[in-house]
Amino acid sequence: MAWVILAIAVVTEIIWALSLKWAATIGSWQASIVPVSLSFLNMALLAFAMRGISAGTAYAIWTGLGAIGVIVGGIILFGEKVSAVQLGFMALIVIGVAGTKLFAPA
Repeated sequence: MAWVILAIAVVTEIIWALSLKWAATIGSWQASIVPVSLSFLNMALLAFAMRGISAGTAYAIWTGLGAIGVIVGGIILFGEKVSAVQLGFMALIVIGVAGTKLFAPA
């Protein structure tokens, strides 16, 4: 169950980070309520996942997949550009996350 919660935390992390960019483009205090609210939910989910997964493993997976998701979301939603070299380093992050998950203690 902790892995499912961590997956939800990763999705929340991606939405949170993208909502920061969105709120910045809107420029109103009302828009800032979205990322602030998501940050509380995000931290609660990560903390809950850490009850069943070591802190280092959970955090590495959360940040790694969160970073990849934000990059992909930025490309899709905001038309941001990514170079071939960046794509290569993104692949390394995915490999690192997969290795972290595969070799995590049960």
